[in-house]
Amino acid sequence: MQISAEGTVVEELVRAAAGSPSGRAGKTVYGGSGRLLGQTLVALNRGAVLDDNPNPGETTFLVIRGRVRLTANGESTTGVPFDLIPVPDVDEYDLDVLEDAVFLITVARPSE
Repeated sequence: MQISAEGTVVEELVRAAAGSPSGRAGKTVYGGSGRLLGQTLVALNRGAVLDDNPNPGETTFLVIRGRVRLTANGESTTGVPFDLIPVPDVDEYDLDVLEDAVFLITVARPSE
């Protein structure tokens, strides 16, 4: 799957998020439940918050469009297009959407 800031998949997710009561839409692009590596493309409308997210392993956000703020352990990092934001090694984190955003979240879960 090819992902670009103006690509078809991104545009579909942006439209789906705009039409959703939750202001969000997502599509798994690799891996997922039961796999060690998972990647999900997510669109969120401005003002949306992903709060108290569990951090199951190593997690990163690659911002494709918009602007987001990751907060963990009281420290914040703002991301804009093409920023890669690693989630610190914490149990939970929050992600605030400052401008309508699309990002790729990658999670590497520890093997059991």
